[in-house]
Amino acid sequence: MIRKVFLSTLCTLAGLLAFDGTALAAAGPWLDHEQAKLRLLAASDTTGSNAADSGGQPLRLGLQFKLEPGWKIYWRSPGDAGFPPSLDWSASENLDSAELHWPAPHRFSLFGLETFGYSEEVVLPIEAHLTRPGEAVRLQAAVNYLVCEEICIPYDGVVTLDLPGGPVTSAREALLIDQFASLVPGDGARVGLSLESTSLIAGGEAPLLEVVARSSFPFEAPDVLVEGPPGFVFDKPKVRLSDGGKRAVLRLASARGPQAEGVLEGKRLTLTVIDGNRGLEAKVVGRFAEGTAAGDVLDTMPGAAAPERSLLLILAFALLGGLILNLMPCVLPVLSIKLLSAVSHGGRERAVVRRGFLASSAGILCSFLLLAAGAIALKEAGLAAGWGIQFQQPLFLTAMAAIVTLFACNLFGLFEFRLPGRVGDLAATAGVGAERDGRLSGHFLTGAFATLLATPCSAPFLGTAVGFALASGTAEIVLIFAVLGLGLALPYLLVAAFPALATSLPRPGPWMVTLRRILGLALAGTAVWLLTVLAAQIGMMASLVIAALLVVMAVFLALRRQGRRPAMTALASVVALLAVAAPLVMPVAAPDKATASVDRAWQPLDRREIAALVAEGSVVFIDVTADWCITCQVNKKLVIDRDPVATALSESSVIPMRGDWTLPSEEISDYLASFGRYGIPFNAVYGPGLPQGEALPELLTAERVMDAIERARGGVAIAGD
Repeated sequence: MIRKVFLSTLCTLAGLLAFDGTALAAAGPWLDHEQAKLRLLAASDTTGSNAADSGGQPLRLGLQFKLEPGWKIYWRSPGDAGFPPSLDWSASENLDSAELHWPAPHRFSLFGLETFGYSEEVVLPIEAHLTRPGEAVRLQAAVNYLVCEEICIPYDGVVTLDLPGGPVTSAREALLIDQFASLVPGDGARVGLSLESTSLIAGGEAPLLEVVARSSFPFEAPDVLVEGPPGFVFDKPKVRLSDGGKRAVLRLASARGPQAEGVLEGKRLTLTVIDGNRGLEAKVVGRFAEGTAAGDVLDTMPGAAAPERSLLLILAFALLGGLILNLMPCVLPVLSIKLLSAVSHGGRERAVVRRGFLASSAGILCSFLLLAAGAIALKEAGLAAGWGIQFQQPLFLTAMAAIVTLFACNLFGLFEFRLPGRVGDLAATAGVGAERDGRLSGHFLTGAFATLLATPCSAPFLGTAVGFALASGTAEIVLIFAVLGLGLALPYLLVAAFPALATSLPRPGPWMVTLRRILGLALAGTAVWLLTVLAAQIGMMASLVIAALLVVMAVFLALRRQGRRPAMTALASVVALLAVAAPLVMPVAAPDKATASVDRAWQPLDRREIAALVAEGSVVFIDVTADWCITCQVNKKLVIDRDPVATALSESSVIPMRGDWTLPSEEISDYLASFGRYGIPFNAVYGPGLPQGEALPELLTAERVMDAIERARGGVAIAGD
């Protein structure tokens, strides 16, 4: 206690000496702002006449802030919002380097946000190394800092200090610098603190971090600040004291923010234990306590070192997600293919039906394995992998548009023959032509083709499974994608197991001609949809040229009925190849996506602004969409653009942000990955009550969105009570 009184008296005397700033010789001029002022200090009036005089020690400096009542600046790790002061020394002369140190900060709790910083007055100690020790130095630092009360104001300016060469003499500012340097946390021995243990423990949906600290005399108000990998955040600790108040157990809940990658286990953490003006800093690695299974905590986190039962849970999600995908709006472009596949088996033998549907199932499974191989290749190349990203590639879209047009032409009766090789297999409609000659390749390729068209959007449970897979290794990707394919193929396998579901349908007859024409129109509409998606990527003119080529291809196929079939077939093939290759051989002009896909009511997605908006008390609604995502458009038409959601998004306290993933975007890919998602639709809500954001289901409902918005506002309501 005597030591504390002595230190307090010393600090008070130092503060009194520092108060009359105009009388201090080793201080630069004040940089005045409305809420704060700052300047550079030095512990010596000179730099020392030579290197020997300075003893090889760095020049001790300080950046002094004086803040108006109620205002604060931020610590090196600001917490849920804000940013720390930064200095640019490039304009200085005879300065080699300067290292900024941080006294133990205070915790500020506001609107459910936890931030760390300083109020009233602080000096940030600096160790400066000179290029030519002992010679004069001109210090000039461009300072950028944020000062906050209920609002935050960024400031910048330049602070300067000139020190001549000469024998080292201690300046009065040294006491003020030393006062705050004594508050910079070290190993804790000097102030009677020590770290007993740290561990991760089971704690519900996320791991708890337990920190056990000891003190040579009773704790007063212990706290711990955690700096971890980007994106991981920690709540205010719950404290339990024992051993006469000399042992503190602090437990903090963790959460994954927008930038988090992987899981907390195995990550390096910097702990700062503080108790009043005392501090301790230690670097540790997050490890689970003995006897605690990582899977108890990390099942919901993509990329976990998954125990067996966690992987089994993800596989169950994959099977269910693949099955639900059959009911999602994404299947609209291929409904005609699936319907024709079913009705074409009416009245057939059970064995024939079983073989046809098994072949379609095999096509689905093989297409999912192809998608898995693509995802693995992208990951190995260091590129972003995601669900449905093939729709971001113009070549894929043109190829799909050409194939769909061939399907439609066949259904319209423009040709009734098998084109050579693989093209003929692709043109076969749901295996009708293939079955006549005993081949199953048409059924197989129909399943594969339908899958590729039906996977631009996510589905409930599917997003969790894909996220886990893409954050894991090669074996997990292959296994999970295979189970996803099995889920999508389950209806086909059901018919294969019970062929009577198909054989009981009417036999193909004249009624099939009308049905084929109707389904042909549906496929033609699918081709138009693909071309509109293509226009959003390469420009309307280029897309119209490709559309014209596909029309010409259809005309050549129709002219085959007039004779000269080999010539017309060759011309149709050439035109089809030109249409597919058009994005490579012709100039294209991509539209301005900033204006094309984000209307005036929506701000472009900028994850850097989210925390600042939440700190101001706003609710932020995120919508990540794409022109090729049909489920996204359904969510928009049925929920987002309708009341009560539309009215809520128009309120001044709610900021809607939209991210357009029609074209590849690393920023959006990283943002989705921060939530363990790799596909769209994706929606999230942030606010004072949900500062880290909450992801919404793939299929939105007005009730679910409004509930999330109200809970996001909850922090403001609580703060106002």
